[in-house]
Amino acid sequence: MHAAGRPQAETDTSGSYKWVALSNTTLGMLAATINSSILLISLPAVFRGIGLRALDPGNINYLLWAIIGYMIATAVLVVSFGRLGDQYGRARMYSLGFAIFTVAALALGLLPGRGDFAATYLIAVRVIQGIGGALIMANSTAILTDAFPAKERGFALGINVVAAIGGQFLGLVIGGLLADTSWRLVFWVNVPIGLVGTVWAYFKLRDGPVRASRAGIDWGGNLTFGLGLVFILSAITYGIQPYGHDVMAWTSPRVLTLFGLGLLSLIAFLVIERIVSRPMLDFRLLRIAPLAFGNIANLTSSIGRGGLQFMLIIWLQGIWLPLHGYSFEQTPLWSAVFMLPLTIGFLLAGPASGYFSDRLGGLPFALGGMGLGAASFIALMLLPADFSYTLFAALLFANGLGSGLFAAPNMTQIMNSVPAHERGQASGLRATTTNVGTVMSIGVFFSLMLAGLAESLRPSMEAGLLAQNVPPAVAHAVAMTPPVSSLFAAFLGYNPMSQLIPPAVLHALPPGNAATLTGKLFFPALMSGPFKHGLAFAFSFSALLYVLAGVASWRGGMRIAQEVEVPPGVAPEPSRQEMQPARPGL
Repeated sequence: MHAAGRPQAETDTSGSYKWVALSNTTLGMLAATINSSILLISLPAVFRGIGLRALDPGNINYLLWAIIGYMIATAVLVVSFGRLGDQYGRARMYSLGFAIFTVAALALGLLPGRGDFAATYLIAVRVIQGIGGALIMANSTAILTDAFPAKERGFALGINVVAAIGGQFLGLVIGGLLADTSWRLVFWVNVPIGLVGTVWAYFKLRDGPVRASRAGIDWGGNLTFGLGLVFILSAITYGIQPYGHDVMAWTSPRVLTLFGLGLLSLIAFLVIERIVSRPMLDFRLLRIAPLAFGNIANLTSSIGRGGLQFMLIIWLQGIWLPLHGYSFEQTPLWSAVFMLPLTIGFLLAGPASGYFSDRLGGLPFALGGMGLGAASFIALMLLPADFSYTLFAALLFANGLGSGLFAAPNMTQIMNSVPAHERGQASGLRATTTNVGTVMSIGVFFSLMLAGLAESLRPSMEAGLLAQNVPPAVAHAVAMTPPVSSLFAAFLGYNPMSQLIPPAVLHALPPGNAATLTGKLFFPALMSGPFKHGLAFAFSFSALLYVLAGVASWRGGMRIAQEVEVPPGVAPEPSRQEMQPARPGL
């Protein structure tokens, strides 16, 4: 029995150890990525539990940071933690991450207080949990790449990437199921998983020889990279909120300042990384075509996939389910259930794609997957807002199938392209592009949707309110409310009319009109037309992103790379041959 972090004479790529590594890292990736999406559907129940009204103007920041705080922490830290794994042991860093993740889950399950204090506590502990998640994500794929020989690596990494991306889909389902029982279960579910995973990893996982030089931590690079991403991702968060009379705040002083500080920090990072002896990110690795273009493909597909999740939640929770008789309290659970075909398609295609790409090459699967995904986005865009579920489910399945076909070959391309001593960096870089893409998707797709809503929601809302005998001045004032309020209401499965219409006005209306305004049908019917207008912008962009991911995969030469052999105890620089761009094709 070997405690995690104790180096062995050589990496074991045979026998039972590789299956131990695969099963534990699969559990770790599932836990880390389920946690990134579990609040997307369960957040209304959590906010009710801590006594906050999600749509109050002062609470929108709480809402956004509760969703993205964990994602930002993982996005910022995975490259740094990948380098730490290269230097100090991947299993050691991975086990530490599982422990931090578990302690934070316990602290969230015991979330104290109500109101502003509880929301701040929730966000802060979620960020700490993101630190543990980043350690898990940054080192799990490197552990697998060490444990499996090159000819079996596609299958192992396929399982890992299914856990990573499938976890995002499963988080939606689990969040809906648990929130329907108790909002605290959303956090408690991670505790037993984390305890088992931490103990198992500590006693069973082991490090191969540490091949990267322990030349110290690149503090300057870590700091400037982290600050740069935090500033830019924070700017995206604030940019989708209203500013003055503008629908969004992209030109506000705060957003422009955050973007400027982020850009300056990343410029400083580029300068530092070129002059330090052991940089956090060795930029020479980016001259390896499969690594560079593989990460471009991963980033663009992650943005498109993240946007799909948000649009589906709005479509189901805010429009389709209420129109079909489901109460708003039921929509989180049933939206998760109705999205299952997306998860099933992905879970079926991911392992199969990894297995066959080991034998047939990855390029056909990557190109076919992105092509299928792009076609499904176009087809979803053409559906009516009140669609036939059978066709909708078939298109979700096709989209999940396309993402699954792409994911495993993309990860294998990236991880097989680098020398063994740089696998932590490569793993961290890929996790960064995944997580940054997911956070960026919030800003990109909410902006596209808000642009569509701004054109048509206000006149539709004013006409609908006037038809229910709302006084013209009040109807106009409510219609002029920033569309972000209506968008978040649909996203959270709320009917905001009882909050937007002054109580005195609502009580003065005829009972039938008041019941209609606050019932299940008025707001979804009002939103359906403007939503479809905005959806055309969003899904057209998703299809374009998937096409770009396919082009980047082709350009990187999605081939089965041969493992780079490094003599034990030596940490050589990547050779000139390793740095040559690969030709497109197999």
